Amino acid sequence: MSSLNPRQQEAVLYTDGPLLVLAGAGSGKTSVITRKIAWLIAEKGVPSGRIAAVTFTNKAAREMKERVQSLTERGSTRGLIVSTFHNLGLRILKQELAASGLRRGFSILDQTDSKEILKEILRQGESEKDLAAVDAVQKRISDWKNELILPDEAVSHADSDDALRAAIAYQGYNRMLRACNAVDFDDLILMPAQLFREQPRILEKWRHRIQYLLVDEYQDTNGAQYELVRMLTHPEGRFTVVGDDDQSIYAWRGARPENLAKLQEDWPDLKVVKLEQNYRSTGRILKAANTVIANNPHVFEKSLWSDYGYGEAIRIAALRDEDAETDWIAGDIFHRRLQRGLHWKDFAVLYRGNFQSRILEMKLQALQIPYKVSGGTGFFSRGEIKDLMCYLRLLVNPDDDNAFLRVINTPRREIGPATLEKLAGWAAQRDQGLYHVCDDFALGEVMAGKAADKLRAFKTWLDEKRRACFGHNSLQAVNELITEMDYESWVMQNASSPRIGEKRMENVWQLVRNIQRMLEKQEDDEEGASDLEAVISKLVLMDMLEQQDEEDDSDRVQLMTLHASKGLEFPHVYMMGVEEELLPHRTSIEEDNIVEERRLMYVGITRARESLAITQALTRKQYGEKVDTLASRFLEELPLDDLQYIGEGFKKDEEQEDQVAQASIANLKALLD
Repeated sequence: MSSLNPRQQEAVLYTDGPLLVLAGAGSGKTSVITRKIAWLIAEKGVPSGRIAAVTFTNKAAREMKERVQSLTERGSTRGLIVSTFHNLGLRILKQELAASGLRRGFSILDQTDSKEILKEILRQGESEKDLAAVDAVQKRISDWKNELILPDEAVSHADSDDALRAAIAYQGYNRMLRACNAVDFDDLILMPAQLFREQPRILEKWRHRIQYLLVDEYQDTNGAQYELVRMLTHPEGRFTVVGDDDQSIYAWRGARPENLAKLQEDWPDLKVVKLEQNYRSTGRILKAANTVIANNPHVFEKSLWSDYGYGEAIRIAALRDEDAETDWIAGDIFHRRLQRGLHWKDFAVLYRGNFQSRILEMKLQALQIPYKVSGGTGFFSRGEIKDLMCYLRLLVNPDDDNAFLRVINTPRREIGPATLEKLAGWAAQRDQGLYHVCDDFALGEVMAGKAADKLRAFKTWLDEKRRACFGHNSLQAVNELITEMDYESWVMQNASSPRIGEKRMENVWQLVRNIQRMLEKQEDDEEGASDLEAVISKLVLMDMLEQQDEEDDSDRVQLMTLHASKGLEFPHVYMMGVEEELLPHRTSIEEDNIVEERRLMYVGITRARESLAITQALTRKQYGEKVDTLASRFLEELPLDDLQYIGEGFKKDEEQEDQVAQASIANLKALLD
């Protein structure tokens, strides 16, 4: 405890009622949560199996559990739940299968899988408008689920034709999921909350199971997550939640920062502890952050401070265009690293949208600066790779219903949701997987003969591919699978441009080449053995580990969106494109949602430990034409005395610019020698 400051100690030791820890950026909130768990186990005698800690990412959960284990005696954390909200929901559903209406081995659909099912449902209406609006329908259904609104309630609350269309699609979508023994990501919160509402016995069971609950990043909770926490902890209020309303930047995915204020309504005796001492940034950076965020309304006031000295001025660079902007950032990183003896990984460049990184990447490559783009689409997350992986999974495991649902209409085979719903009912009745009953002789009793024929034809064709894959030439069979279903035509037809379609097919053939190399390696290692099943199992594992691979600590400049930067910190930070209609974003301006964009600015500023540079391109290309930009309104909110202006929009420091140019030239020469 001696390593904690007084406010942190207060938060750790308080267990007499509900507690909100208002934790500013860099204030040591993770230390509070992990120390509190350790203290509950070691000093308060709470069994570890009766404690649950919930956060929003697998990485955060993993790190939290490791830190708790390092603070406690070996074996004392057995049974402790440290997980994401969705993993907690999954745990509840698996233990309450009968009550939830699910069967063992239920599938969890990702966003892409869900979208394909919705497309098929909307196609039944034969409306181009419906198909064009599939993304909007998917978003509306997700919003309903996040507010615990069930399909029938959505229909009764629909206040427009579009809302009614989405509500009817929601009904069909929900029936389809239940028939196929599947859930989507939002169901992992909705269904446990629904169980707790409707079955008090189950709620009491889980209240007994979780006797103390800790929640990290509480400002990011949506309506369903708030209700889940409320039901698990009401009325005793045996919980600690940690949050910061100034870092709530996920309203677009349902987060409600007002949930922090709502706590006081549901628990009038709520204790609030503020963590305001920052252990990350210099005083000047914190002053800038405090000054900007003070323009937002607050339920809980706080002001960050630090013992780390005042630090260097915040540099504001206004450059001619995006070429000059990225030139300046790349050059500044280059010479600062050499001038100060730093590592590449000490630098991070943050931006509002992923498109902003493209020009910068070229500039970094030209200077041979290693970099890593975080938050991009991983190889196994690409739609075309997921398609082929599901075919391969089904080849080696015909019981994989999730894979079956993805590929049955990819490419389209005119097998609609009504047919699949009947197929799923028949499979459940027979207690078999979907693939296995496609050629059931009695299938014609529950659906039209034409629909049954299409299912039978699909299984006959894939059975042939399965036999070939486990024959003498597995690779040839995989190639034939792709060509016989004319997958390339499907990809090109659904791509936004021929170039994009070609890139997607190149990804497919890259996967095939990977399979080839893995099969060849097997032959070398195992004296001629060639096991496609083992290769596919390894590929599935690679898929699961892809996100972990993103977490490497190699020496590279970090490029990421402002949203992706939350929770991270870097010695030297560049925020690029701080302009009106970028930050704040045009959509936010139109929707009068500046407060969240200001919070995004605050998050960006507070990622920096030692130095911060903010850039603006005075002109920027839009739709092939150069347009003049306006500096972001947030720049005007920064404390003037703490800024150093650089570039065309301001009075130049020619001596400094000359020094920078000379240093950069010298460094380039040194690299070439």
